[in-house]
Amino acid sequence: MYFTDRGIEELQARRGENEVTLAWLADQLRTFVDLHPEFETPIERLATWLARLDDEEDE
Repeated sequence: MYFTDRGIEELQARRGENEVTLAWLADQLRTFVDLHPEFETPIERLATWLARLDDEEDE
């Protein structure tokens, strides 16, 4: 288990029953980056990865 899995496990335990929109998630990510600008790059990478999940992989 990675250290970051603890946060993911907590998220699932606390919010796993909630339904959220992608607009809500985007707002939360923006707020997080505003409060913690040092995490701008990882959040950008996560958002880009999520946005492109259904894209065909480059061969």
